[in-house]
Amino acid sequence: MSIKASVGLSQGDDSHAVGANAAQEALERLGVPKADILFVFSSSQYDQEKMLAGIRSVTMDTLLVGCSTAGEITTEGPVPRASVAIMAVKADGVSFFAGVGELIGEGAHQAGAALADSITKQAQGATLGACIMLSDVITGNGADVVKGAISGLGDLVPIVGGAAGDDFEFRQTFQYLNDKVYSGAVVGVALSGAFKMGTGVRHGWIPIGLPKRVTRSEGSVLHELDGRPAISLYEEYFGPEQAAELKQETLARLAIMYPLGMRVKGSDEFLIRDPIFANATGSITCAAEIPEGSDIRLMIGSREEALRVAREAAANALAQLAGATPKAVIIFSSVARSKLFGERNGEEINVVQEIVGQDIPLVGFYTYGEHAPLGKEVCIGEHCNSVFHNETIVVVILGE
Repeated sequence: MSIKASVGLSQGDDSHAVGANAAQEALERLGVPKADILFVFSSSQYDQEKMLAGIRSVTMDTLLVGCSTAGEITTEGPVPRASVAIMAVKADGVSFFAGVGELIGEGAHQAGAALADSITKQAQGATLGACIMLSDVITGNGADVVKGAISGLGDLVPIVGGAAGDDFEFRQTFQYLNDKVYSGAVVGVALSGAFKMGTGVRHGWIPIGLPKRVTRSEGSVLHELDGRPAISLYEEYFGPEQAAELKQETLARLAIMYPLGMRVKGSDEFLIRDPIFANATGSITCAAEIPEGSDIRLMIGSREEALRVAREAAANALAQLAGATPKAVIIFSSVARSKLFGERNGEEINVVQEIVGQDIPLVGFYTYGEHAPLGKEVCIGEHCNSVFHNETIVVVILGE
């Protein structure tokens, strides 16, 4: 068993050249002619087809999965401007099975199930140890995508990953599988064979104010809290004028520092839900569902608490390797965390590296949502309780 990983990064104005240069650097650092898989994370500012074509001009038919982001992350930390970041992995004794589920807007659960079906057909009965999934949440319910994937993969397979971004515009995200760019889709890759994986999942957001009962909701649309329009929660804290602005602009841009949190069984933290849009009637569309009858709280972030839990997430992931040697780190961190830290966002990545090792190849991106098991452990009992998160950092370590 042998796992090698390397990271390439490129910036510039020529989309094709940026993709090709990032791929070339990743392969040169890997030190072998061909990788087994490439993880590609790119700014949406690039022409996505040209960027991907640039990568393929170097890597040819190597398996490739990836997505557009709200900011790229490498071993050197968060990248301050538009870039393409690529992790190349060579893993002897590990098999990779990749697929796609399209048209999330027409059926999020069906898209997740289609991804799982594609993977299981390729695996032909092989035991799957994990699935890394990258999805869109602009067009559909992120929680339903995860549920759809679980319906096909089973709840013994931990699902980790993140929701694609578009540089904080909240208009359109992109997903990549091999030679093709998708939008409104979910892509993923399942791993089977000789590897170890550890996952740490924490957010650190703090509840403020009194709980509100969800009295009417439909999937990811939150209509009423305590019988009043959902936007009233923000009116109470920020005043009617600010709430009126929330209806006129993308709610996600203004309320990202004040998400919603709900208690769920199996976790000692609130499960976070990001508000994305508010409409004229006062309803709020979130990145994923909030069931009727839930008690929710307004949440607020603090840099100190965010750093503390990032360190804890890394330590949890490392502990799950059970003595295996870390070979690669993939981080899925909410764009809200990047906004919370501002110019100090490198501090979060630094505390992860202090735990895992400064020299372990690392790649990741700032997300519009995260996929991961619920709670501190990867699996509760024999079953993996994978769900959709917001405002969270997910640290994934591959080891041998």
